[in-house]
Amino acid sequence: MTEPELGFEVEDVDPALAAAVLEIETHIASGGWDQPARLYALVDTAALVEHEPALAAAMGLDESSAQGSFTPVEQDQLATGQLLEAALETIMWPDQVVGCAAVVERLVLPPDADIELPEDPAAAEAVAREHPLRQEVRIVAGATRAGATYCALRLRSHDDDQSVVTGTDLVPGLIDLLCTTLEEETDQ
Repeated sequence: MTEPELGFEVEDVDPALAAAVLEIETHIASGGWDQPARLYALVDTAALVEHEPALAAAMGLDESSAQGSFTPVEQDQLATGQLLEAALETIMWPDQVVGCAAVVERLVLPPDADIELPEDPAAAEAVAREHPLRQEVRIVAGATRAGATYCALRLRSHDDDQSVVTGTDLVPGLIDLLCTTLEEETDQ
């Protein structure tokens, strides 16, 4: 028996990464809007339980909850005025970090609004803030060393858990930056 054609591509989702991204999204959503960008290291929960039992116990983790999951570890806040994207260009994670995730709030405009934006970034931001079709969005994007990616998007205008949009490649530029931080350094 052959598989039926679905007419669309089914995404391969890493359930551990998806769970970690959604856990971060839920945690951040509980704090409301207008929050600073945040960065998380994702560590293998089983390794955390094995190597840091006291910390794991304090977090309520045990061997049964550890199998096949990631624990998000929030990093220090970015320097005042530093953009997340610029910070990601300078980060290389240690081997114990199996993935990472970032949270950022942005204004998005409809695709045809790009022609109206000035070249100057500050002026473009001012135009975007006043655009009648702007949307405020919170993005949580994650990636692993194994190549898995996952994103969760929440619009301020539809701020409820049932309206969170998820997928593996919703924010390709941010995903690419996260993946770059996980690449092994090569001697050149």
